[in-house]
Amino acid sequence: MNAYVNQYKNNQILNASPEQILIMLYDGAIRFVRQARQAMLDKHELEKSKAIGKAVAIVAEFSNTLDREMGGAVAENLSNLYDFMLRELSAANVQRDAAKLDPVEQILLDLREGFAGAIEVNRQQQPSSVGLSGENRLAATF
Repeated sequence: MNAYVNQYKNNQILNASPEQILIMLYDGAIRFVRQARQAMLDKHELEKSKAIGKAVAIVAEFSNTLDREMGGAVAENLSNLYDFMLRELSAANVQRDAAKLDPVEQILLDLREGFAGAIEVNRQQQPSSVGLSGENRLAATF
């Protein structure tokens, strides 16, 4: 059964638009932050570290793919948020402090909601920003 689930997930990713992948990544980061919090509560050090590592990888990728030239102030603000989240995730991991995960989760939820809304606006307006992908196209709508 697990092989079928993995195949389904792979097909979802392969057939997803850049915008859908962005939302999936936000969902994953949120899920990993929540898993890390639960692992801390359960005193499962290895699971905590793995979950935080996965959340860090996603947030770092968000930061690395920002187009600061095209995105201007929006990209700079996102960069600052991503940097803050990376610091808090690292501190939560080292200090074993679940409270440090709270602002990270809230920022991820807020950004996910904002990007989901921007995606919907893009769909309705048929953006003229052809050639942009994912986060860069969405940043152009702000």
